[in-house]
Amino acid sequence: MSEVKKAQLLKALLSIVPFEGWCEAALAEAGGKCDLSSQEVSILFPRGITDVLRFYNQQLDHQVMETLENNGLVDMKVRDRITLAVRTKLELMTPDREAIRKGVSFFTMPLKATEGMHNVYDTVDAMWLAAGDKSTDYNFYSKRFLLAGVYSFTLLFWLDDSSEDFEKTWTFLDRRIAEVLKIGGTLGKTVGKISALANKFHVCSPFAKKST
Repeated sequence: MSEVKKAQLLKALLSIVPFEGWCEAALAEAGGKCDLSSQEVSILFPRGITDVLRFYNQQLDHQVMETLENNGLVDMKVRDRITLAVRTKLELMTPDREAIRKGVSFFTMPLKATEGMHNVYDTVDAMWLAAGDKSTDYNFYSKRFLLAGVYSFTLLFWLDDSSEDFEKTWTFLDRRIAEVLKIGGTLGKTVGKISALANKFHVCSPFAKKST
């Protein structure tokens, strides 16, 4: 039941954010629209907007994974699977592009930057898992590090893209994926550098406590 209430509250908030931004006042207003008291809102999202955005991101990632699972990936190359994953997420966010823009601004604040990194990690991890990735050790982290760059830069490009059906964004995405494949080949031969990158991402990984 709490997940249903969270989804309802998020939906109400998304209609307010384009005008007021991701702020506690907007969250309170959305709570009122859903007949939720401030205490109920706090129970659903203890950290306020930070938790709302985490929930929103997780909902989108879940939809991306479902889309890929229903798309018959067996005959698709890994490159095409990842491209589809990034494109699907952006398409899912299109109806709320202004809210996404304000969300990006929210995570540029110094105290929120780390949380923004966690969200990006969650997204690229979900994309790789949906694409069938079974890598381990440094290769696991290097793939996510590289995709984080592709996803982040493509997201920023998409936010300012006014081309029809976002055609410029998809061209940009294809170029970034191609570049990453080249970089990935070089990094794969340089284990030391990959290990350093892995250590940075290890902090954000949900598997960090399980490592030995």
